Amino acid sequence: MANETRRCKIGPSILNADLSEIYSESQRLLDSGADYLHLDVMDGHFVPNLTFGHPVVKCLKKKLPQAFFDMHMMVADPIKWIEPIADAGAQQYTFHIEATNEPLEVIRKIKDAGMKAGIGLKPGTPVEVVVPYIEHVDLVLIMTVEPGFGGQKFMEDMMAKVQYLRTAYQNLDIEVDGGVGPNTIAKCAEAGANLIVSGTAITASQDPKQVISFLRKSVEDSIVKSQLER
Repeated sequence: MANETRRCKIGPSILNADLSEIYSESQRLLDSGADYLHLDVMDGHFVPNLTFGHPVVKCLKKKLPQAFFDMHMMVADPIKWIEPIADAGAQQYTFHIEATNEPLEVIRKIKDAGMKAGIGLKPGTPVEVVVPYIEHVDLVLIMTVEPGFGGQKFMEDMMAKVQYLRTAYQNLDIEVDGGVGPNTIAKCAEAGANLIVSGTAITASQDPKQVISFLRKSVEDSIVKSQLER
C-alpha cells in the first residue's frame, strides 16, 4: 500500500504541453520542480480520444532516464499494455477499475513487471468499488473530470471520494487529476489528496516553477494541519 509517511508530490500532465517538443517540455517541467511526469495513454476505446503509446514513452525515457513516469492508462484492455509499458521504462502503471473484471490479476501483473500499481476511478464510479483492492495497490487515482480530454472544469463533488479514502486510510497515496490548479488546489488539499496531477495550469504557465511551488505549499500546509489535529 502507500508510504507510512504521507508526502506531497506534484506530477504535471504533459497531455496539454506542446507534444512536438515533448522532451524539452518534459525537461522544463522537471527543472521547475516536478516530482514526476504524468503521462496519459488513451486508446480511443475506453475514452474517445487517442494520445501516445509505449514507443513514445520509450523514446522519452531514453532522454530522461532519471525521471519517474506515472502512466495513466485510459485503455479498454489494461492487462495488454503492462509489458510494453514496463519495457518502455515506466515505473508506475495506473489502470481504471471500470476497464477490467479482474483487478487483482492486473495488479499482480503490474507488480510482476516491476512497476508500482495504481487504480483509478471515473467520476461516476462509487469510491467503495476500490476498497477491496487498496491493500494491494500503491495509489488510488480520483478523476476530477471525465477522462479523455484536458482542460475540463474541476468537479468539486469528487472531493467526497478523497475525504472518504483519507479518513479510512491516513497514509494512502491519493492522486487527483483533472482541472487541478491554483484555483482548485485548496479543495484537493483539504480533502486529503497528496499526489497532484495538474496539466494546463502548469504547462501553459509562463512560470511553471511558481505554480508547482504554490500547489506544493497548499498540500504540505494541509498535511501539517491534519497531523496537528490528530
